[in-house]
Amino acid sequence: MVRIRNLYFGYSKRVPLFQDLSLTLERGRIYGLLGKNGAGKSTLLKNIVGLAFPVAGSCEVLGQPAARRLPSVLADLFFLPEEVDVPTVTAARFVEHTAGFYPKFDHEALARYLSEFEVPAHAVLSALSFGQQKKFVIAFALAANTSLLVMDEPTNGLDIPSKVQFRKIVASALSDERCVIISTHQVRDLESLIDTVLVLHGQRIVLNADLGELGERLRFGSVPEADDTALYAERTALGAQVIRPNHGGVPERVDLELLFNALVSEAPALAHYLTQNQPAHESVL
Repeated sequence: MVRIRNLYFGYSKRVPLFQDLSLTLERGRIYGLLGKNGAGKSTLLKNIVGLAFPVAGSCEVLGQPAARRLPSVLADLFFLPEEVDVPTVTAARFVEHTAGFYPKFDHEALARYLSEFEVPAHAVLSALSFGQQKKFVIAFALAANTSLLVMDEPTNGLDIPSKVQFRKIVASALSDERCVIISTHQVRDLESLIDTVLVLHGQRIVLNADLGELGERLRFGSVPEADDTALYAERTALGAQVIRPNHGGVPERVDLELLFNALVSEAPALAHYLTQNQPAHESVL
């Protein structure tokens, strides 16, 4: 679906955002892209959808260079930016004029998503609250039924009930033919939704891993004091939050926030363990 090789990109020649970044994304998966503020998550997404252009290396989508923005590719790709800008028309009129750009658009699915989000189908979009506008665009993006769906901070502006609904709707919309990429800094919003986690840090992807496999290899928990078996530890008022090797083989729930903190702090013990125990398709520190 997406193939990036040796990507070099920077808004300034002296300060590159990415150097030698490589990444392969497959159909049938929901990827969560995590990274600190300024790490380049939005810029990486823009390279993928052809709104930013590599200085060196390649970025291909559906077998074509993303920067060419071929109509055949754009018809099977939907990009939802963090900030939405809706016109002063009704939702129905917007659909009438825009859905035709997406050959696989599903009008019945759109009606279902809008109902679940409690967004009125005949309201003037610009008169809706920001949260309602965001939910409409999310519903439209999912109904476009494109093979590649890229969403940048989609839960910003949503209240807690809407975030729960968002996770349910996105999960229901996934198929073996679709690839969904969601960038966020709100890690907890994605824990029960994504199946693959990507961490962008230090100008490259430092983790590209299946959550189920991570749960088989790592244990997450709270202990009074960290010991030598901990690959990473954070001190809290209630003791220590730790990551340890999972030698029992029983899958654990992955604490994405703790894992993210460990990766961006470049914990050497965790990096060594993951490097020594990684499946061939994964990329780690």
